Amino acid sequence: MKIFCVGRNYRDHIKELGGETSEEFVFFMKPETALLQRNRPFYIPPWTNDLQYETELVLKICKNGKYIQEKFAPNYYNEIGIGIDFTARDLQNQLISRGLPWEKCKGFDFSAPIGQFLPKKQLDLEKGINFSLKINDELRQSGNSRDMIHSFDKIISEISKFITLKIGDLIYTGTPAGVEKVQIGDRLEASIENQPLLSVAIK
Repeated sequence: MKIFCVGRNYRDHIKELGGETSEEFVFFMKPETALLQRNRPFYIPPWTNDLQYETELVLKICKNGKYIQEKFAPNYYNEIGIGIDFTARDLQNQLISRGLPWEKCKGFDFSAPIGQFLPKKQLDLEKGINFSLKINDELRQSGNSRDMIHSFDKIISEISKFITLKIGDLIYTGTPAGVEKVQIGDRLEASIENQPLLSVAIK
């Protein structure tokens, strides 16, 4: 099982981090050990002082595929869930400044909490999927899939050009604006269409 993460897919998030918007497709990967399941707590690693959340819609691949055309991409996922891409922002900034890879700041253990999935047929993809994150019952992030630079179908098509997709692979599709540092004692609750699907206590 592979975990793919799409970077820079919401313009407002790119802007808040001081980046420049580009139509170039960017993705990175996390190891399977990054998964945090069943609403287990997350323990902040001792080597970061700026751990930030990034709430994202997640596609679950249901069919093996390579060089998938966009028009056929809907056949390759039938569930959509929600997850969090935890990022050690202080470490990431150091790595970026030195032109180094991101694995240490993105792929560390339990950096990819994943919640429940909903059948795709229950969601209105044409209208766009609303999703959000609350911290201690306060809304911190909200987004809609229609605001993505690269659509679900484009994401699947692009990734499959480089890496074969297999059943069970997960694709984190990018985060909207509103990312911030988490603190010990915070409780994060992520929802799709106001339905809570993921809860994470920060320890």
